[in-house]
Amino acid sequence: MILEFYGEECPHCYSMKPIVERLQSEGIQIESLEVWHNDNNAHRMDTYDQGKCGGVPFYVNTKTGKWICGETSYEELKALAE
Repeated sequence: MILEFYGEECPHCYSMKPIVERLQSEGIQIESLEVWHNDNNAHRMDTYDQGKCGGVPFYVNTKTGKWICGETSYEELKALAE
């Protein structure tokens, strides 16, 4: 499972949306959690982030612990999920 932490008004997060949706349509489980307007999601991000990224978008594989900070390519995000 990939967790995607994003901000509603974040332009970088917005540009990642088509990539996330494409991976989801291919069967990759990605849970999207908005953190700028949701304190619970922001706290959840902090537990995974622990100083790695400090911003959004932030992607983490909950099984492997691997993560990506910021915009990335389709290929890199797909590799994170595998």
